[in-house]
Amino acid sequence: MKTYSDMYLDLRRSLKAAGIEDYNLEAKLLICAASSKSKEELMRDMKLFAFEPLEDKVNEMAKRRIGGEPIAYVLGEWDFMGLTFNVDPRVLIPRADTETLCELAIRLMQRRGADGMRVLDLCCGTGCIGITVAKTVQSCRVVLVDNSMPALRIARSNVLRCGVSRNTTCIEADALKNPPVLLGKYDVIVCNPPYVATGEIDTLDRGVRDFEPREALDGGADGMDFYRAIIPAWKTILKPAGLMMFECGEGQNKAIEELFLKNGFGSVGSFPDMAGTLRVVAGVMGQ
Repeated sequence: MKTYSDMYLDLRRSLKAAGIEDYNLEAKLLICAASSKSKEELMRDMKLFAFEPLEDKVNEMAKRRIGGEPIAYVLGEWDFMGLTFNVDPRVLIPRADTETLCELAIRLMQRRGADGMRVLDLCCGTGCIGITVAKTVQSCRVVLVDNSMPALRIARSNVLRCGVSRNTTCIEADALKNPPVLLGKYDVIVCNPPYVATGEIDTLDRGVRDFEPREALDGGADGMDFYRAIIPAWKTILKPAGLMMFECGEGQNKAIEELFLKNGFGSVGSFPDMAGTLRVVAGVMGQ
């Protein structure tokens, strides 16, 4: 029987040998997840013996990780802007890039006076954008929309996990089609759509290419299919002077700005992420 320390050192060694960069952190995360301990509890209990079933569980999780599965899927959860979200291969893993869209949406809402605003998170996946908005701006109402029922089940679980069921709901709808009539009107539409060009998907990192849902990545031949469909169709449910905001891939912002202008938006602009890449494009309806 091994101690937690023995198990940690063995796991750390295996992850390092497999070429996993953050082997120290990931070894702790895997043992914490398997044992339902916090990092502080794990450090406290390092000298204690771990029962065989726990060791078997850790070994099985390690096998998945060494096989290339993203750590978030192995853990079944991932952190985003201070909240922890349920994740599995039915949804994309929340990324730091998306924080730019979320932070900008919250800032612009607060600048306008967010009380009572209606927000639509289109192509919601885990719901991380809309749920973070709902958690931060508790006076607003958020609707999470996706065309994938498996993804919506994850989103609903995150609504409950993050404690925003009072002001957040989930609806099935296809972003590539006209919005359902009963959706109503919105002050803000935020969207992180599929935007990887079809031909580029096979060049992505293995953890993304082989494990994350292709339908949440594939934006068509040039990666622009969703922007071309959403802007003209979904602007119809924006209130006057309503905001529409997208995450985008590197180099796509100019084409999206042109789509906004062509469809009657004003105050159009692009905003950089922490790395300086123009990651978010936003426009105001009718201005």
